[in-house]
Amino acid sequence: MRWILTFLLLFVHVCEFAEGIVSSKVMGNNHLHLFMPAFMGFIAATTSVVYYHNIETSNFPKLLLVLFIYWVLAFITKSIKLWKFAEFSVGPQHLRFCITALLVVLYGLLMAVEINVIRVRATYWWMNPLIIGAHKRPIELKKIGKLPKAMRALTNYLRLKDAYEDQRTAEDPDQAPSIWRSMYRAFGRPILLSSTFRYLADLLGFAGPLCISGIVKYLEEKDKDASADKIKETYLGVYFMSTTELLQNSSVLAVLLFLALILQRTFLQASYYVTIETGINLRGALLAMIYNKILRLSTSNMSMGDMTLGQINNLVAIETNQLMWFLFLCPNLWAMPVQIVMGVILLYYLLGWSALIGASVIVLLAPVQYLIATKLADTQKCTLEHSTDRLKKTTEILKGIKLLKLYAWEDIFCDNVEQTRGKELTSLRTFAFYTSMSIFMNAAIPIAAVLATFVTHHFLDKTGPTSSEAFAALALFHILVTPLFLLSTVVRFAVKALVSVQKLSEFLQSDEIGDDSWRNGDISVSLDSGKKLLGMTKAINRKQPMRYQMDNYEQPSRRLLRPTETEDVAVKVSNGSFTWGNNLLTLSDINIRIPTGQLTMVVGQVGCGKSSLLLAMLGEMQAIDGRVFWSNKNRNSVAYAAQKSWLLNATVEENITFGSPFNKQRYKAVIDACSLQPDIDLLPFGDQTEIGERGINLSGGQRQRICVARALYQNTNIVFLDDPFSALDIHLSDHLMQEGILKFLQDDKRTVVLVTHKLQYLIHADWIIAMKDGSVLREGTLKDIQTHDTELYDHWKTLMNRQDQELEKDIQQDSQTTLERKTLRRAFYSREPKNQIDDEDEEEEEEEEDDDNFSTTTNRRSKIPWKVCWCYLSSGGFFMVFLMVSSNFLKHSVIVAIDYWLALWTSSKTNESLNSGSDAFVGNISADSSNTTIPPPVSGMAEKDSYYLPVFIALCAAGITLCFITSLAVEFLGLSAATNLHHNLLNKIIHAPIRFFDVTPLGQILNRFSADTNIIDQHIPPTLESLTRSTLLCLSAIGVIASITPTFLIALVPLAVAFYFIQKYFRVASKDLQDLDDSTQLPLLCHFSETAEGLTTIRAFRHEARFKQRMLELTDTNNTAYLFLSAANRWLEVRTDYLGAVIVLTAAVASILSFQYGYPLANVGLVGLGLTYALTVTNYLNWVVRNLADLEVQMAAVKKVNSFLSTESENYEGSMDSSQVPENWPHDGEIKIHDLCVRYDPMLKPVLKHVSAYIKPGQKVGICGRTGSGKSSLSLAFFNMVDIFEGKIVIDGIDICKLPLQTLRSRLSIILQDPVLFSGSIRFNLDPERTCTDDRLWEALEIAQLKNMVKALPGGLDAMVTEGGENFSVGQRQLFCLARAFVRKSSILIMDEATASIDMATENILQKVVMTAFSDRTVVTIAHLVSSILEAEQVLVFSSGILVESDSGPNLLAQEESLFSALVRTHK
Repeated sequence: MRWILTFLLLFVHVCEFAEGIVSSKVMGNNHLHLFMPAFMGFIAATTSVVYYHNIETSNFPKLLLVLFIYWVLAFITKSIKLWKFAEFSVGPQHLRFCITALLVVLYGLLMAVEINVIRVRATYWWMNPLIIGAHKRPIELKKIGKLPKAMRALTNYLRLKDAYEDQRTAEDPDQAPSIWRSMYRAFGRPILLSSTFRYLADLLGFAGPLCISGIVKYLEEKDKDASADKIKETYLGVYFMSTTELLQNSSVLAVLLFLALILQRTFLQASYYVTIETGINLRGALLAMIYNKILRLSTSNMSMGDMTLGQINNLVAIETNQLMWFLFLCPNLWAMPVQIVMGVILLYYLLGWSALIGASVIVLLAPVQYLIATKLADTQKCTLEHSTDRLKKTTEILKGIKLLKLYAWEDIFCDNVEQTRGKELTSLRTFAFYTSMSIFMNAAIPIAAVLATFVTHHFLDKTGPTSSEAFAALALFHILVTPLFLLSTVVRFAVKALVSVQKLSEFLQSDEIGDDSWRNGDISVSLDSGKKLLGMTKAINRKQPMRYQMDNYEQPSRRLLRPTETEDVAVKVSNGSFTWGNNLLTLSDINIRIPTGQLTMVVGQVGCGKSSLLLAMLGEMQAIDGRVFWSNKNRNSVAYAAQKSWLLNATVEENITFGSPFNKQRYKAVIDACSLQPDIDLLPFGDQTEIGERGINLSGGQRQRICVARALYQNTNIVFLDDPFSALDIHLSDHLMQEGILKFLQDDKRTVVLVTHKLQYLIHADWIIAMKDGSVLREGTLKDIQTHDTELYDHWKTLMNRQDQELEKDIQQDSQTTLERKTLRRAFYSREPKNQIDDEDEEEEEEEEDDDNFSTTTNRRSKIPWKVCWCYLSSGGFFMVFLMVSSNFLKHSVIVAIDYWLALWTSSKTNESLNSGSDAFVGNISADSSNTTIPPPVSGMAEKDSYYLPVFIALCAAGITLCFITSLAVEFLGLSAATNLHHNLLNKIIHAPIRFFDVTPLGQILNRFSADTNIIDQHIPPTLESLTRSTLLCLSAIGVIASITPTFLIALVPLAVAFYFIQKYFRVASKDLQDLDDSTQLPLLCHFSETAEGLTTIRAFRHEARFKQRMLELTDTNNTAYLFLSAANRWLEVRTDYLGAVIVLTAAVASILSFQYGYPLANVGLVGLGLTYALTVTNYLNWVVRNLADLEVQMAAVKKVNSFLSTESENYEGSMDSSQVPENWPHDGEIKIHDLCVRYDPMLKPVLKHVSAYIKPGQKVGICGRTGSGKSSLSLAFFNMVDIFEGKIVIDGIDICKLPLQTLRSRLSIILQDPVLFSGSIRFNLDPERTCTDDRLWEALEIAQLKNMVKALPGGLDAMVTEGGENFSVGQRQLFCLARAFVRKSSILIMDEATASIDMATENILQKVVMTAFSDRTVVTIAHLVSSILEAEQVLVFSSGILVESDSGPNLLAQEESLFSALVRTHK
């Protein structure tokens, strides 16, 4: 369209030029004006073609503004010419008229085209369909589309990398390139453009106060000017107006004010958008740069702790964002000083020296603001520490909740958390105080500046400022405050950016893995192998498609092999010495060969360098000396299973196939070889279930088998397996060895290198490498070793015998795998129904009875959650809510009163100076006084001031005081709400029934205590404050304008409707885009951390290119979401800014018309007041909407917490009073079970049905049955942890259902299957109630055979236990649990599968202690191994919740048909 119009324009200009030449000749003498304009027009049109072409190629549509201005000017001039032709009766019969008319049409059309482009670009019109569509259905990633090529991470990475590498010189290759310089070279141009836009916007910002000054001045002088007749200057019969005269016309100024505002806001938003776009580009480039470096990091860096996972995560999540934010704020660094200087100059021009006093108040208080900002940052760090501590304790409680409830320790641990929360709240109180100080400074400084200025002005200049000066100064003060406060933020971000660049620079300079070309050939490995190759980065084939460039960009060239390489050896190491980079040799004098197509086993003691040998062959270690040879076809064909299992955040299937094509038959064979099918069957979505960090937690053995399956599945020539049996039990190890390694891999004739401790498999090895202390002890076949090193062979035989003995226990009990599967089954036990309930709850309770589903979603999505807001406010306390509301209203009333008083004061001075000595003045004032309550005229201006000044000072003082109260009220209301919500949440959850924890995922509960509590603590109060402030400012401004010029209300209606729709659509879209940004950020961060964890695996598999590609996709996806979120904010701001500009124009026009047509208008000062307030509306309208949108998102946290507050608690009371229960109950330990029926929930089937049994005092009872028969449910029934809906359990004559839960649970003892210890001292773990003496604790430890071990610890009983008791072995932890049960001295002990996860030795100790120390007590053992209860005095055998057999162990065993006998037989 544009090109057609432009070429038409060129053609018409040629016609016009020809017509002019011909006309000039006809007239006989030269008339340049006939053809020269046409010639100039032709040149301009040609230039516009070139100009537009350049804009198109450089993709800078914002420069079209210049073209637009040209078309407008051309259109106006040609229209005037056409008008004049028509005036002098030149019509369509004349060619010149037709040509001019055609030009007017063409210029008009070109102007329209430009307007359309500017409308789409400058007003973000392209966002309309997305934002409006969001109201009907949520925004999805595929709806957004992809980033343009120029913004993709790869494009920007190449740009930044080139700028970075260009700084390396051949003379000094080790000198670190400057990241700042690289950033400037790569992204400097758009930042300069953004700064230009910013300067233009800031300069246009000053037009507002100046125009207000002009309008008020014009209205002040209107009466005076009316009487004076002007001498009009005329030349050639035409009146020539001066510039000053034009700028004294209020209507012209009103239009100028409107245009200045529109342009200022457009430039400002354009500046923001360019910086945000550049910031996103920079972040994408930095992420790609960091990722590339991670893939080349030397393994020693990670293993030696020089570079931790936490540091890498911080680089990705924090440092790159810091630099991005710095870039966003960058233009402010140089724009703000200019803005401040300009503001001060204009103030001086308006008010003289007194203005400088006001400005100095602002400038002097700016450092205080900076100090507060730094204090805030420090307090936040402190809060974070306490918060982390609280979360750690809460996590411990939730993980051990079953034990806490069984021991009735909930309240003790709850108090412990509350104590830490107390410290956190103290820190939050300080945080709230500093935040309120910051808010107070923001609000109070303009008032203080105005007060200082006008009081000083009163004493320096007795005449005082006029209304025009006063209100222009007021507007200027508002402009000045913003940059001064923002400056402290910008400086803080600049300091953070410097630190981030420092960290980034250190990371990019850290050691890299050696160049791997040596692995492919006969090349000596020298120490220089790790040096970077210069000039490599230039070799890019630009013609290749984008996606392949990144891999080629970094991959070193591969060497061809020498023909001398023998093919029967897959890998060979000669004279190898390898280190992890600390100058200590880990492996020395390594001479080994790995035969092709055979099974090689590497054996040796723990820590002798077996795993290091594999990594040395893979090139992960630094080579000091020697050579590694790979046969030609092998190096790029290695599968590797590391000792520490590593999973991707992906489905089980994706973890196993690992980027290889899916082959169903091969996949099934691998799954069977690794015995994964039973585990997959337990997962909710089979092999499509997501596992890994963010997925389902699998046990160590399950994770290990998936990693082995991954290595097996890959179609590679060589497979390296690093101790794959370490986390597997004997059954699985045998199966994996037979089916996986010997059958699956050996049948394919693949070369297998297996590191193992299981010496019984040595008989299967074709080649054995025995290692000791970092060197090879012996190499050869088993026969060779038997013949040549009998000592080593005998040593192996003794070790094998010992391993066989350990296996006996393993075989006769439930295997470890069975336990793991049981845990997995329990994890998913009845999760589904709860999840559905939760999802419905998340959506919202108010599902209307409407059948039309579509309309309900639409309505629901746009509603503000008032109910939740009220719940939050009421949590803060009614007094605080009242204080906040009343102080806010009072504050804004006083601020309006200050400005109103200033208007009256300055108007009275203006009137005095204008009308001194005139009789008309008295009449005017008396007429005015009925509206404005101006006192009767007093002679002399000084007396008037003595009336106005004290009131003005008093109002300002009241305003400042109220600012202080308001800021404190909001913050402390938030603090009060946060305190109450957390306290209620903790109490509700800790006292919830155990069933709640079975069906609610731990992560979901923890989220309420971490992310949601953090939002309630720190994010809602400032958002609430900002929302109330901006809303009340806008309302008070509209109120003031409407009271001064009521006609404004007519225009307000359509503006209010427009505003309503803008905020309605924006809120929904903003929430969706915010969610998209969050949901796309998590996979990106996880990809970085999982890459850093699995570096060796990725590099061994040679999958760097695939992982890079994935990272680029994830980065682009996240950047897309963030870009659209930013564009949505710009969309809103442009619209609200334009609305604000229309409000200003409407207010100005209404004031001028009211004044001109003699409507009852108070005085000129009030016009200034109205316009100043209208200007503030433009600043605050978009904040109203954005804060509303933010609050809506943040209130979701309150809603989630609330949903947990409705959880029913356990009934702790009971029908008996605790005082009625004897002190020593239960004294005998007699248990009667009458017709007991138990279920976990009224909605579920019973798990125990009509069970009746009698247990004598002091009897040793065993309970057994197959998995799911109801054994553990009976143990919970003793503690009233499940719903006993029929029958009863009577202990020593008291029905347990009548007892208060605290009393019942505190009098019984239990040892659970999983030993649970808490962080703290040993004393705290044994006796959290602190009721026992040290002697009693030592006695308990002695009984549990732990006394000597504890005595040896520093601090004895006060020695620390780490989280989860990780500093003790599983066996020791179980013995601590036994000691804990003994400390309680209860006459009834219940052991719930207590020996399931411990070794044989510990189990023997346990059994012995139970028989001796608990000889006089009733012991109920829920058997994990049937063999442990063979001698029990009574055995209860359960099947499907029914008690089927009850007798002594030997008696039941004697009955061949009994279920007990069958269980014993199957377990042997």
